[in-house]
Amino acid sequence: MKNFKSHFKFNKQERSGIFFLLLVIFSLQLIYILISNEVFYTSGRSFVLDTKVQKLLDSVKEQSIRVEAPKMYPFNPNFLSDYKGYALGMSNEEIDRLHLFRSENRWVASAKEFQRVTHVSDSLLQQIAPLFEFPEWASQSINEKKTKQKKFSVANAKGKDLNLATQEELKVIYGIGDKLSARIVKFRNRLGGFIVNEQLYDVYGLEEEVVLRILEEFRVKQQPSIEKININSATEREMQKLIYINQKLANQIVTYRDSVGIIRSFTELTKIGVFPAKKIDRIKLYLSL
Repeated sequence: MKNFKSHFKFNKQERSGIFFLLLVIFSLQLIYILISNEVFYTSGRSFVLDTKVQKLLDSVKEQSIRVEAPKMYPFNPNFLSDYKGYALGMSNEEIDRLHLFRSENRWVASAKEFQRVTHVSDSLLQQIAPLFEFPEWASQSINEKKTKQKKFSVANAKGKDLNLATQEELKVIYGIGDKLSARIVKFRNRLGGFIVNEQLYDVYGLEEEVVLRILEEFRVKQQPSIEKININSATEREMQKLIYINQKLANQIVTYRDSVGIIRSFTELTKIGVFPAKKIDRIKLYLSL
């Protein structure tokens, strides 16, 4: 019991230390309360912005942004790299469309054509078009083609037979070069000749507006003589001879025919999973029931 009481006995020096500690704690608590209640803040004063310092900070910030932003110089969009396109704000798909166009040895000769090929938005085109720098031959080429096309239109006011058009004649149409003109002729030969004008849309890489330009100058006037294939008796091999029917489709047509016994209408073909329903009007030109 004596030992227990001894823990609560302090000498004078210890009592002074405890008192000083309590005083410090009380003072800190008082300061905290005063600060929390904003006793030290005067209501009449408010924060005043130093306009000179702020202007200086703004100018430094603006200058740093200008330094960090990549400088853009005039360039030929036909040689646009992936990095350059990304820096201009183009998407990967837009850049890829341009590269695919250029892989066919075709050239963009104007900002409008650049947009047609890449499908960039009007707002983005407005920003980057001032940077485009086309060589002189590009503008001359456009003018020459338009002049040739105009002369050719006068000479062929009634339109020439699409099945007799040569590669050189097709190249007069704006948007058609060596590759596309050769591709059109090759496709026509595989068909045995165009039966309808709409078959131009089936030529790979030929865009709709280019097709419309062709049809202003050329039309199917004399249809070729085509021996139609009887879909109810033809073999897979015979069906595959048609440009619109590949091996897989021919196999499924025969499988379907065997399951139903006989195909009574061409619309039945659309029930086949891989059948290109959008081209049914063209395909049935070569088939009979």
